[in-house]
Parts: sequence; structure tokens; C-alpha cells
Amino acid sequence: MILEHKTFDLYEKMVFEKAVLTPPYSIPNNMSNEACFLYVINGTYNLNSAIGHIKVEAKDGVLMECGNYYAQWIRSANYEKCEAIAVHFYPEILKKIYDTDFPTFIAKARDSHNNTGITRIKTDSTLHHYISSMQFYFENPHLVSDELLILKLKELLLLLVKTDNSDAIKEMMAKLFSPKEYSFKQVVEANIFSNLSVEQLAQLANVSTSTFKREFNKIYQISPAQYFKTKKLEKAAQLLSNTNNRISDIAYDCGFNDLAHFSKSFQEVYKLSPTNYRLNQKDKTMN
Repeated sequence: MILEHKTFDLYEKMVFEKAVLTPPYSIPNNMSNEACFLYVINGTYNLNSAIGHIKVEAKDGVLMECGNYYAQWIRSANYEKCEAIAVHFYPEILKKIYDTDFPTFIAKARDSHNNTGITRIKTDSTLHHYISSMQFYFENPHLVSDELLILKLKELLLLLVKTDNSDAIKEMMAKLFSPKEYSFKQVVEANIFSNLSVEQLAQLANVSTSTFKREFNKIYQISPAQYFKTKKLEKAAQLLSNTNNRISDIAYDCGFNDLAHFSKSFQEVYKLSPTNYRLNQKDKTMN
């Protein structure tokens, strides 16, 4: 549930945004002609793009190119509320505020090695101070003007290209507004071990749920639920055999949020509990 949502608009578009919410909370985000920098003040969330996903912790920053995303804020015993600040970049606004003095790191596109649309930002004291300044303005909106918002937008862009991973940031900045095309299979295979629903995967693939299911059955000759369950349990069996990872961690890594559901599903297929399956595999290697 969203507890607080504050925004600052520039040229009739939401550019700065602050949200406070209670997890768990899921947010789809279709950014067809914008990019976004998001800084997590408090909380943890999983961010999924069409072909990639990362876990974002408190004091982390992430830069997202235009595309489809799905964010899942996670419940934790360490906090009751999640809080984040987002800054949205629109090509028409950047062109307007820079006029003829458009930054070279945006104007000149280079080939980027990042194909997921997501770049984690290694934040430092300057970015922390920047976020603190934005928190101050959200608490004192009467001080905010268009001129100030333009300055804060330019300030963030300059700070981002001066971070430790500046080369990666510059490459991504140059292609913020160049949408990538992904095949249906790329989206499916990249999200096998996520815990996204069919509806959420359809959103990432930019199709309706019915179209997603129809296309999936045509390609894989099996339902999405059966395919994902089989792949997840195959990976779990491999990890149980080859690692000493905790069973709860294996369940999470394979896309199961509930340990009891994982154990039941695993036993239905392999006729052993995860614990007994691991012991059985170790006995085989010792003989």
C-alpha cells in the first residue's frame, strides 16, 4: 500500500517523485519514451526488465533505460516501510533545458555492452547528499520552482557520469531513449527463475495475457505454469546435488517465495524431500 506519494512536474511531466509504501508491493512500469534513475532510501526490491533482473537494496541506485519493468518491494523484518526517490528523464525535456548545449555523453551514442536495460549505480557521498537535498525540497515544496528543478535535473546527470562506473553510465546515457526489441523467447528464458506471474511476464513482453499464453503454447507446446515449474525444480535438484547452499536459499534462487510450497512441489516430482534428495545424492557419490 502506498502511504505517501509526492511529485514535482516540469513542463507538464512528472520529473521528480518520492514514494513511501508498505511491502510487499508490486509496481509495473511501462517507460516507452523515458528513462529513470531510482534511489532506494529504505527497503529492498527486485527489479525485472524484459531480459534481466537485479535486487536493489537500501542506499542503492539504479538507472533504467526506456522499456518495460516490474518492481517487487519485499517484506523484511528489518523495516516496516520502503521509501524511494525517482527522477524521470524525457528526451523532449532534456532537449529543452539544454537547448543547443546538449551534453556530449547524451548526444553521441556509443555501443553499449549492457543489454538488460538496467545499470546499478555505485552511490557515493555526493549522490547521498543529492538525495538528501531532494528530500528537503519534498518537505518544503513552496521553495521549488521550474528553475530549481532544471538545476537539480542537470546536477543529477553530471553526478551520474562522475561515479566510479562512469564509462558504463556514459554508454547507457547515450542510449537512454533507444528502445531495444526482444524476442518472445528472450523474455521467457531470461525470467524462468523469477517469481513473476504470467500476467506480469506478459507486461514485460508488451503483450496481453491471452496473447502471451497463446504464443507460449505455440513455441513450447506446454503451458507456462508447467514449463516454469519443471525448469525451476530441475535447477533446484542441481543445486541440491552440487552445492551446500541452504535449502531456503535454493528455493528463493529458483523462484519460490514459499519454502513449504517448494518442498511440496519438489517431493511431488522427485519423490523425496529436498533434504532427503540431497542426502541421497551424497550417498551415491560416496559409493
